[in-house]
Amino acid sequence: MKISKSYFFTLRENAKDEESQSGNLLVRSGMIKKVGAGIYMFLPMGLRTLDKIKKIVKEEMDKAGAEELLMPSLIPSEYYEKCGRVTAFGNDMFNLHDRYNKNLVLGPTHEELFTIAAKAMVKSYKDLHFTLYQQADKFRDEPRPRYGLIRVREFIMKDAYSFDKDEEGLNISYDNMKEAYNRIYNRLGINYKIVRSDCGAMGGTLSEEYQALTDIGEDTIVLCDKCGYSSNLEITECISKINDQEKELPLEMVETPHQETIEDVCNYLNLDVKKSIKALLMNINNELVVFFVRGDRELNETKVCKLLNCQEVNFANDELISTSNAVPGYTGPVNLKAKVIIDNEILKMKNFCCGANKEGYHYINANLKDIKYDLVADIVNVKEDDICPECGGNIYFKKGIEIGNLFKLGTKYSEKLGLTYLDENNNEHPVVMGCYGLGPGRVLASIIEQSHDENGLILPLSIAPYQVAIVQIDMKDKEQTKVAEKLYNELNKKHIEVIYDDREERPGVKFKDMDLIGIPLRLTVGKKIKENQVELKYRHNGKQEDISLDDIVNNIVEYIKDGLK
Repeated sequence: MKISKSYFFTLRENAKDEESQSGNLLVRSGMIKKVGAGIYMFLPMGLRTLDKIKKIVKEEMDKAGAEELLMPSLIPSEYYEKCGRVTAFGNDMFNLHDRYNKNLVLGPTHEELFTIAAKAMVKSYKDLHFTLYQQADKFRDEPRPRYGLIRVREFIMKDAYSFDKDEEGLNISYDNMKEAYNRIYNRLGINYKIVRSDCGAMGGTLSEEYQALTDIGEDTIVLCDKCGYSSNLEITECISKINDQEKELPLEMVETPHQETIEDVCNYLNLDVKKSIKALLMNINNELVVFFVRGDRELNETKVCKLLNCQEVNFANDELISTSNAVPGYTGPVNLKAKVIIDNEILKMKNFCCGANKEGYHYINANLKDIKYDLVADIVNVKEDDICPECGGNIYFKKGIEIGNLFKLGTKYSEKLGLTYLDENNNEHPVVMGCYGLGPGRVLASIIEQSHDENGLILPLSIAPYQVAIVQIDMKDKEQTKVAEKLYNELNKKHIEVIYDDREERPGVKFKDMDLIGIPLRLTVGKKIKENQVELKYRHNGKQEDISLDDIVNNIVEYIKDGLK
């Protein structure tokens, strides 16, 4: 591509409304342009890179034996209603009506339609196993689109679905897709972790996520300093270190005027916050539920939703609180007239501080025998230095961006949509399904978050929009033009992707633009051609070297060949 005859632009200043490095650099490099909150154009340079990611994904899906198809984005809502997912997705789903007032949705995901596609063929156990996949648009009405391509409302997803006759077959399919994902991310050079995660609205029996490790990540990844344990914070089991052997003391009410937070109360009473429990007054399906956790812990909403089979957890309003004797800021589990759920850790605590359900007062020396509760469960987030659930080591946190996921769906969708097969004895069974998702746009953003510098993108050869940039210093110098044109044509004949900066611009502008868009190799054609040399610069490490014009093409071809292995 010759820039002077192409759609090409870059921005010198940072994008005003992009919070992430990847979003800012993608906009500045002219790869994407924001249309609205969470909605982006992919411009020519960006689309080349996105298509290369999709090509790698396709190659590995095909290699794994999956077959590609394409599903519609406009879908009758009845399919989602049958599987209960209109409620599960809630406001995240785009809903609309056609001219006949039929309910339609913009597909947030395609489990239902893939199930219908499989149902068209599957009759017997002889029709199984197979895997189908697509790379298509998805739509989700994110409440807070942010971080460029990391959280958007329209995006491309590669979603694959496996269909097997039993759990054993699903396990084989799942492992096959996991190996394919590993190959994809390794080819893309991403630093990632595989972590256990919540199945969420997808359902199923097992879910694992691929998390790209980066400081801007929205997810908290829990890792162990001794074993290979890795998990998403939202599902990590909290193992208490408490081993309290002290003698139980008599319950005592003490005055705590104007001390409404647990930290304030503990400071006032000169207590360690770990010797207290705090109340969280929540609205669960329009019922007041009071959760009690150790004073320094946070309530885990994912665990609560699973425990109580609810869709969301909200704070209770004054009207709901008034159905009990709870006093906000002073609520405790002693003689509380409400539904009470306590965290597992409280079972081990002794002589703790808690609210007295009386304004300006708390209890000290409260113990398990003093309280009544309806349910006890693990309902809190783990903290760094808590105990690893698998080996007892200490856990620590990293931030991550979810770039892929694997689900063992089981028979959730096949049972609800009637996808069954007849076995060897003519008995009917539901088909066992797996689901495997990957977002090329998020992958691109994650690569940039992990690999950039003050000058712009640092893209690997496998996905850079062009592999080589030719920068001509003086466009009026006929000899330079002759050399640059010759190199451009020779590299193209060798099937090397070349961008030729033939603009009437200052050399510094050209150098900055090629660095900004992340071209791996830069050839500078300048005065050194009189010595039969050009300068070659490597974007990933900044190394520069002068190479003979006689050798440069072969050197580049070999470098790219080795880099793409």
